[in-house]
Amino acid sequence: MLKKSGQGVFKHPLILLNRKFCFVVAASLLSAAAPAVASDTLRSQTLGEPVVSGFLAEVEVEPLITLVGASPAAEPVPLPPLAEAVAPLLNHPIAEPALVSQVIAETSAEGSAEAVSTMRFSDLEAALDTGAVVQPETVDGLAQVTRVTDFSDVSPSDWAFQALSNLVETYGCIQGYPDSTFRGQRSLTRFEFAAGLNACLDVIVGTLGTIPEDDIATLLRLQADFAAELATLGGRVDQLEAETAQLRAQQFSTVTKLRGQAFFNIGGGFSGGDVLRETGSRAVPIATVVGNPAVSVASLVWLNFDTSFSGADRLKLQLVSGGGVGTANFFGSAGLFNTFGTPFVSQSGVPRGQDFNVFIRELSYAFPVGENLTVDIGPRINWYSYFDNNRYTFFLTGANSFNSSGGTQVNTVDRGTGAIAVWDVADWLDVRVGYLAENTEFIGGSKAPSDPSVGLFGGTSTLTGQIGLRPFDNFNLRLLYTRSNLMPNPVTGQIGGTFGEPIYGLADDGAGGRLTNAPADTFLVNFDWTPLNWLGVFGRYSYGSVGLTSAATQAGIGSIDAQSLQFGVAFPNLFKEGAQGTISYLVPFSVINGREFLVSGGGDGGRQQELEFVYRYPLNRNIALMPSVYWIMQPNNFSSNPDIFIFNMQAQLLF
Repeated sequence: MLKKSGQGVFKHPLILLNRKFCFVVAASLLSAAAPAVASDTLRSQTLGEPVVSGFLAEVEVEPLITLVGASPAAEPVPLPPLAEAVAPLLNHPIAEPALVSQVIAETSAEGSAEAVSTMRFSDLEAALDTGAVVQPETVDGLAQVTRVTDFSDVSPSDWAFQALSNLVETYGCIQGYPDSTFRGQRSLTRFEFAAGLNACLDVIVGTLGTIPEDDIATLLRLQADFAAELATLGGRVDQLEAETAQLRAQQFSTVTKLRGQAFFNIGGGFSGGDVLRETGSRAVPIATVVGNPAVSVASLVWLNFDTSFSGADRLKLQLVSGGGVGTANFFGSAGLFNTFGTPFVSQSGVPRGQDFNVFIRELSYAFPVGENLTVDIGPRINWYSYFDNNRYTFFLTGANSFNSSGGTQVNTVDRGTGAIAVWDVADWLDVRVGYLAENTEFIGGSKAPSDPSVGLFGGTSTLTGQIGLRPFDNFNLRLLYTRSNLMPNPVTGQIGGTFGEPIYGLADDGAGGRLTNAPADTFLVNFDWTPLNWLGVFGRYSYGSVGLTSAATQAGIGSIDAQSLQFGVAFPNLFKEGAQGTISYLVPFSVINGREFLVSGGGDGGRQQELEFVYRYPLNRNIALMPSVYWIMQPNNFSSNPDIFIFNMQAQLLF
């Protein structure tokens, strides 16, 4: 707003505005005001409403002439709203708009009536730090022009040419110097800006009431001729507004999205000689695998149906079908089916003997509770979707065998009935807790929580907690603990097998006798680090202990303690964007104590080691090839066993 000092003298601004810029602003204001003025005039003459309405009734002069830099200590000069200033003029003849020079002469009591006051920049600099009042210098009077081309220093290429043309030729409220120059690069004083704006506003006020009667009659006739069309258009607009409001209120509808993955594997392998394997029986504990497996083919298809009812929740249904057996299973001991040397998706995915039948692999409902908490409940939740994740051991892109894609000792159930909660405490911290009772598509109902004799808490189950830390954008650390309850096989009384972690094999009471439910504790540390864009480092370490109780004596007989280790490197975008090469070294199950209870998995005390080489090469967004090589040393924990080499080519089709 315009401000003055306590002595009644206008103080200097901090910035002297460029004349062209200020008049561009003025032209924009006039362009916006003129249509509203004309509309209000027409309405007053046809409907009998007051002329001062719309733009003029709502806009005040004060915000239109606010300048930056007035002294903070200065008091504002109160100005009336434009409507109040204009109203007295409506009932009296309107005089011709005064020339800018005349307005300035009347406004500036300290300057000459034939001169315009300007301010030298050097004077402004001298007064900025002193508080002194800068006295304006005078220049020659201004001369009125009727066309913008009358200015010798204004050309059509100037960025403000159109604005000046509008002010000069349409409103006639801009003057130039007697030498026919506009001097658009000269700084503008506050006096000049106030006087020029006032002159242009006077022109607008002078146009009120000047619309010819013939024009008004024409407008009224057109309005009458198109009354039906206008009414129809109004109805359509109302209908569109109603539909828009409904869409906004119901912008989300229940939607089910289909996603699918299809995997084709062809693999083969060989060993350096005969391989010893454990049978899982005390009667004939060891057998010899002679020869090499034939080339085999396996396939697997997952169909995911994701449904949301609110946009923030998800009902997940995953169907699975497939067939085939991984090549490395030809060499494995009892209880080690689908473990070493077998790609995670080189599996039947269904109970044996039922290849290519369709089963439900996952069924759960996830929903938010507040802003930072998500809960997933259901009869078949995938444990791996929430725990022990690692960016470089994700089976679709990185280390992809059963043993290397996840910890070998932490997940007793794979999938189960229960609930999992995820709390995002901060960007760098999340906490996850879940309880699942074993319920997978691989086994029958003997351990399922739907079995009344077992229930939700009596069979094999896991209670898992995980803390995820992200201290840096390129580093992830996960600390995991699992408390498991291992139910023995109802036929053999043994504990372990595919869902017997942390046991990697099969266990009994040490003499062929049966065991009761066994509690187990497993601790795991999991990290991935990307020190460079082309290099990733990852690793895992776990320790597990299973307490054993004899079914015959109901007494504790000891425990099996074991550990596992994994370390590897990855090369993102190797040879192509989206590709990745991965090398993983793994010790899946190293027995520390209790090897005498292992019917299978203990071997002769050796330590199985695995070296895995994987390269994923995307052909496009939906198709990729993944060749893999698995080198198994001391397989089945027999130190005397020769090395095994497994080769696999996998095709991935994602849709």
